Order: sequence, then C-alpha cells, then structure tokens
Amino acid sequence: MSLRIGAVLLLLITLGLSWVLGGWAGYRQVEQESLEESFRYRQLVANELNRYLPIPELMAEHPLMARALQNPDDPRTILDANEEMQRMATIVGSSDVYLMDTSGLTIAANNYQQEDSFVGRRFDFRPYFSDALASGDSAIYFALGLMSGVRGLYFSHPVRADSGEIAGVIAVKVLVHELESQWHRPASLSEAEMVVLDQSGVSFLASRPAWLYRDFSGGSNGALSLETRQRYPERELQPMQIAQLGRPWGLSEQSAKIRFHTPEGNQEYLSVRTPLPRLDWTLQVMVSTAPVLWTRLGFVVAGLAIYVGVLLAWLYLRERYRREAELALRGEQLERRVAERTRDLEHSNQQLLAEISERERAQSELRETQQELIQAAKLAVLGQMSAGLNHEMNQPLTAIQTYARNSRRFLEKGAMDMVDANLSEIISLCDKMAELTRQFKVFARKSEGPPSVVDLRQSVDAALKIIKAQKNSAGIDIRWNRPEQPVMCHGDLIRIEQVMVNLLANAVQAVEEREAPVITIDVVPVDGHWRCTVRDNGYGLPGNTEQIFEPFFTTKSVKQGLGLGLSISRQIVDALGGTLTGRNRSDGPGAEFVLTLQQREATE
Repeated sequence: MSLRIGAVLLLLITLGLSWVLGGWAGYRQVEQESLEESFRYRQLVANELNRYLPIPELMAEHPLMARALQNPDDPRTILDANEEMQRMATIVGSSDVYLMDTSGLTIAANNYQQEDSFVGRRFDFRPYFSDALASGDSAIYFALGLMSGVRGLYFSHPVRADSGEIAGVIAVKVLVHELESQWHRPASLSEAEMVVLDQSGVSFLASRPAWLYRDFSGGSNGALSLETRQRYPERELQPMQIAQLGRPWGLSEQSAKIRFHTPEGNQEYLSVRTPLPRLDWTLQVMVSTAPVLWTRLGFVVAGLAIYVGVLLAWLYLRERYRREAELALRGEQLERRVAERTRDLEHSNQQLLAEISERERAQSELRETQQELIQAAKLAVLGQMSAGLNHEMNQPLTAIQTYARNSRRFLEKGAMDMVDANLSEIISLCDKMAELTRQFKVFARKSEGPPSVVDLRQSVDAALKIIKAQKNSAGIDIRWNRPEQPVMCHGDLIRIEQVMVNLLANAVQAVEEREAPVITIDVVPVDGHWRCTVRDNGYGLPGNTEQIFEPFFTTKSVKQGLGLGLSISRQIVDALGGTLTGRNRSDGPGAEFVLTLQQREATE
C-alpha cells in the first residue's frame, strides 16, 4: 500500500513540476516572440525618423524661406515660397509643408490653393513649433491634423535670417499609414497585437482599429492633460479595461501578463513594453498566451512519459534483482550438486579419454591397413599380370639377341650400314621395354600427395598400356574414344590409374570367352562432372549390383582374384569426391561401370 501511495505522490509531483516548467518555457517563448517583434518595429520607426529628420533642416537653409519670412507682404516672394514647398512635398513624399513666423502664423504652405489651406492659421500651441523655437534645433511631434484630422508625424526646424536670428519655423507632416501597415502581417501564427503609446499612455498607432485613441494607462496616470486632448481633437480617449495579472516567473521586468475586458469576451496577453528611439513613445507588443497552454500540455505529456519510463525501468530492475537473487540461490544449489557429481564425471572422463585414445589408435591402424591393402591389391594385380609381362619382355629380348648376333657377322664382313641398322632396332626395342617397365613401376608405387587438378586422359592412357601388356588382352577390341581437349578433373593420376586398371582388367576377364570381345571407353561432361564409362560385351553382373563392391565378394576363381579390387576402387573414388557405380547394360549383353569426377579448370 505504501508503495502505491508513493507512486501516486511521485506522479502528482511530476505532473506539477511539468506544468510549472511548461509555463516557464511557454512564457519565455512568447516573450522572445514579443521582443523580436518589438525590435523589428523599433528599427522600422528609427529608419523612418532617420529618413525624414534631416529634411526640415535642409528646407530651412533654402534662401527663399528666410526671404519669405523677412518679406511676408511681398506677394511674389510668398508665391515663390508656396510653389517651392509644393515641389519639396512632392520630392520627399510628405503630406504637408508649411512655413510659420515667430508668432506661429503660417505665411506659406504647399496647400495654399486648397480650401483647408494652412495659410493664415496659427499653430503656436503645437509643441513642434514651440520646441523648435525654444531649442533652436529640430523637433518631432505626433498629432492629428486640425484641418484634416489625419494622423501624422511633424518634423520642424527653425529658419534663421542672414543675421543668425530665428525668423520662423518650417514644418513637414508625414503620414503614419506606412508605419501602421508594417505591423499587419498575413496569417500571423502568434496572434500578436501592437499599440504605440504617447507619454500619457494614449494609443495613436494600433494593429486593431478599435484600440486606436484609447487610454492604455487604465487611469493610472490621472486625468489626461490639455496638451494630450489637443493632440487628439474630437477623440473621446476612453480608457481600456485592463487587468494586471503580474509578471510570470522567469521573465524580464519589461514583461507582464494582462487581461483585456471587451464586449467580445476576456482575452489574456503577455505584454512587453519597449521605448522607441528619440521620442517619448512606448511600443507595447501583446502576444496571446494561448500557446502557453499547449506548451504546458506538451511538458505534462513528456513528464508523464518520463514518469512511466522511469517507473517501468524501476519495476524492471526490481524484478531483475529479484530474479538474480533467485538465480544466485539456485546457482549455489547447482554448484553443490555439481561438486557432488564432479568426482564421478572425472572418473568417467578418464575412462572416456582412454577409449578415445584407443579408438584413435585403432582408426590410425585401420587407415594404415587400408593403405597397405590398397598397395597389396595393386601388387596382386601386378602379380596377375606377370605372365603377360614375361611374354611382352621375352619377344624383345629374343629379337635383341638375334640382332646382336647378326651385327657381329656383319661386322666381320665390314657391312657397317647393316650393323648400324641392327643397333637402331636394338635401341628401339630397349626403349619399348623401358617404357613398359616404367609404367608398371609407376602403377606399383603409392600416391605421393593430396588430390589436385589432373587430366583424366593421362590415367586412361597409362592404364591401357598396362592392360595391353597382358597376354589375355590379345585379340580384344579395346575402343578408347579419346577426347581431343584435356579432361581436367579433381583427382590423382596414380589413384585414378589404379581404378581404371581394375575396371579394364575386370572387363578383359569378362569378355575372354566371347567370340568378338569388345571393350569401350567413353568420357562425356554431365552437370559439372566428367563421366567415364567402361563397357564390355561379356555375360554381365549378378542381380544385386551393389554387392560386387563389398570386400571379398567375387564371381571369379581364387586364382583370378580375392574380390577386393572394386571395393578398394570405390573407396579411392569416394576419397576423391566422385562416384563409382556398376550395372548391366540396357542396350545389349555385358556390363558397364561409370566413374564420375568433378570438373576443374586447368591451372598454370
């Protein structure tokens, strides 16, 4: 129960802290937007002031202005001054340009031809006149025009006579529509509003028309002065219903939260006030606080997610520690059980190691026995061929003896050419016997290395030389369809030769009793392998063809063999990664044995 209460309290604290931090972040973001807008508009006002501030001073230095003030009764001079101010107003893009004497009476203006002309009117009560006259320098003032009722910025500068004394004041009025239009941005996402206040807190520029000429001080500045009411003639200047809600935590002193009471309803804003340059104006930017709620909700969701993540991680770690403790206990129990059985296992392992050593020794002896058996089988084949070898060697020796005796007689007679011919025949016969004995010697030795890439044709050629040396191969038609291109395969020349000798020897024995014995050897490629087929037209194999590959199985007499040739041949082919099969022919009498080896590319 206490754990649940703690989790609930932690959840409430997390939500409360997220709500507070969300409010701080939201208000900071809103304040930043307000400061950015204030800076932008402040720069706009500064640029506008810097644009028009030097213009009255330049106009005041025109000689015609001073001459008109010194000769106010000269119609021609006044007309020239009026026309010159028309040109000035057109050039600078101002609304009005007019010239006043030291009493504030307008003696010339650009609108001298209009019904509401300033000529003959007195503006000595306007601060821009009195300030310029008192300071002897430029002055700036904002007010509604008495004649037009249009808002404008008034720039003024004293006009001096040739003696240096102030003879009057020239004033330039610039409309403020452009300043106000700069605030109206399309599709504003921040719901920002703006007002520009004078020193009395009255708005003379506003992003909302309903907020124009309203008292934003809320009556805190007391009753409005006469000068303020003269600045905005025929305007009620009603106070705005504003409730001050204090400054949110973490914001600067120029920011405050306010609520407007309007007929449409109440709306909260974050207000940021910024003084404008060179004037006693205040720019007040108000951004809706509605986004703060969404920021707070986002922080609450994030805080809730963090809380859930931490809670799940804590529950996971807690369960993990519990499982680890349980596993540690079980581990101790298991260690005790293992210790109890260790002695038995060590004894069993010793026995097993002894058995493994004995088996490895037996396997080693078996491999050696197999190699010796293979070699014995080869020697047995050579023993069976000894009669044929004797026959093949006897004929050349007899011929050599004959050629040698004849050569002695020819030598006694001086027939050197006949002696030379006999010696050539003797050399040829010796080469023949050397080749025959070499082939038998190669066949008799053991293989000297691992399988490699060899030409299958060479093994077949060598096997045929051995087989044809046998006496019982005489009269047998051996057809070797030798390919013209190399038959490169994965194997060993001596081992493949031994297999081919065995297959050909069996084929020779199978066709001995046939009237027209024929043995055919073919090599063809099939699916990435070389297929070498040895066919004969003998009496064929017994019904179970796989039995012929078993050790000591034979259908021959004891004198013809022990029944190990095919068994050893299959073991050799299996070791080379190939296959050796035997079956009766389907196209006639006899049997056929198929040797299959993997194809390989020729190496350098």
